[in-house]
Amino acid sequence: MTMEMSKQLKCMLSVDDLPLFERAAVFATVAHRGETRKGSRIPYLVHPMEVAAIVAEMTDDQELIAAAVLHDVVEDTDVTLPELQEFFGGRIAFYVACESEDKRPELPPESTWRLRKEEAIAFLRNRADRSAKMLALADKLSNMRSVARDVEIIGDRLWERFHEKDKSMHGWMYRKVAEALEELKEYPAWQEYDCLVGKVFEERQ
Repeated sequence: MTMEMSKQLKCMLSVDDLPLFERAAVFATVAHRGETRKGSRIPYLVHPMEVAAIVAEMTDDQELIAAAVLHDVVEDTDVTLPELQEFFGGRIAFYVACESEDKRPELPPESTWRLRKEEAIAFLRNRADRSAKMLALADKLSNMRSVARDVEIIGDRLWERFHEKDKSMHGWMYRKVAEALEELKEYPAWQEYDCLVGKVFEERQ
């Protein structure tokens, strides 16, 4: 995080009694400023706000909902985990870390895609608690909604947007995530996610 950004955020978040969700939304807005979703002009902030809305359908845990708004600021911006912890405390920073991949910036992203996904799936299977799984489900459901919409419009050209361009590999990843999150299958969010994965990758109606 640049010094200028840090000063701006400290000033904006110094307002007394600003609710936690609003603090997180302000922080994410500044961190993701100028970013758009892959292959579109949709502001990136739409994604974390949708993720937060999905989490809020499963729990009233305000810190987890805030973590949902912030879940990509470490993975996709210059914000570090210690900086995030300074602003929001250890628990929110912990759940953001749970949903952040090690992108290994020294290597081409296409060369690490499968490894990163395998690590994320192993974490969800073996170490993630229920709250981390809720956050992961919300993130992946938001992504699957976007994928399903775009496939309807541009078909398999969609996969050219991503570092991994093989549709079958994306199908493998999304299905493995669904399996790892089966603990949450009573939630409509998991059911919608599973349905969308089937529709996009298995042409299930």
